[in-house]
Amino acid sequence: MAELTDRVALITGAARGQGRAHAQRLSADGADVILTDVAGPLPPCVPYDSATPADLAATAELVKANGRRAITAVVDTRDHEGMCTAVAEAVAELGRLDVIVANAGICVPAPWDQVKARDFQDVVDVNLVGTWNTVMAGARHIVNGGRGGSIILIGSAAGLTMEPFMIAYTASKHAIVGLARAFAAELGKHNIRVNSLHPGSVATPMGTGRMLEAMADAASSNPALHNGFSRQLLPNAVTMPEDVAGAVAWLASDESRYVTAAAIPVDVGVTGT
Repeated sequence: MAELTDRVALITGAARGQGRAHAQRLSADGADVILTDVAGPLPPCVPYDSATPADLAATAELVKANGRRAITAVVDTRDHEGMCTAVAEAVAELGRLDVIVANAGICVPAPWDQVKARDFQDVVDVNLVGTWNTVMAGARHIVNGGRGGSIILIGSAAGLTMEPFMIAYTASKHAIVGLARAFAAELGKHNIRVNSLHPGSVATPMGTGRMLEAMADAASSNPALHNGFSRQLLPNAVTMPEDVAGAVAWLASDESRYVTAAAIPVDVGVTGT
C-alpha cells in the first residue's frame, strides 16, 4: 500500500467507475478525500447513463468505511467558479490539499462525418476544459500548503496513439498529455509533480448502456479500422478500475517522488503495438 496517511486528495468523476476506485484506494492508503461529480445529466450525445447523487453518496460511504473523511460536492467540472468554490470550501474543512486526480471525462463514438459541432464541443469541454478547471481549482491550495504534492490527469491510451471513431475523445486526451507537461514545468518549483495516466479499455459504466451499440454502429462505417484496444499484449486481460487506481496511488505517493511530466500507460500494452 502507498503511504498517504493524513493527506487530502481531490477526485473528480468520483461517483462510480474509476473515480470510485481511486477514492477507495487512496482512502485505504490513509487519505481523506474531496469527491466531486456532476451526478446528473450528461450531454445528450453521451450514449450511457449518468451517475446520480446516490452514486456519489455511496462512494463517500466506502471512504468512511476505510476510516477516512469524505466531503462530496455535486458540481460540473465545466463550471470553473463552481469547482473553485467547492474545492475551497472542502479544503477549508479538511485543512489541506495534497493530491488532485482529474478523472472526470466522457466518450462519444461516431464516424468523423457524423460528429456534430455541439458534440465535439461537449467532449472537449468536459475532457480538456474540465481538467484545466480542476487543476486551477486545486493547485493553488497545494502551493499554499508549502508541502508539495501530486497532480494526476487521467487520459487514455487513445491520447497516446489514437482510437478510431472517437475524434473528439482522441483529440482531448492527446491534449491532456500537453496539459500535464505544461503544468509540471511551472509547478515544479513548488515541488508539485504533474503526470498523465493513460488507461486502455476498463470495465466501467462507460462501457454499458448504448455505448457498445454506438461503438459497433460507428465501426460499421469502416470495418478495417475496428481493432482498437483489442491490440493488448497480455491475452484475455480485463483491466478493472482497481488496476488503474493502483497506478494512481503510486503517483500520489512519495514512492514516485521523482516522476513528473510523464505520460504513463496502464493499457495492457495497447500503446506499445
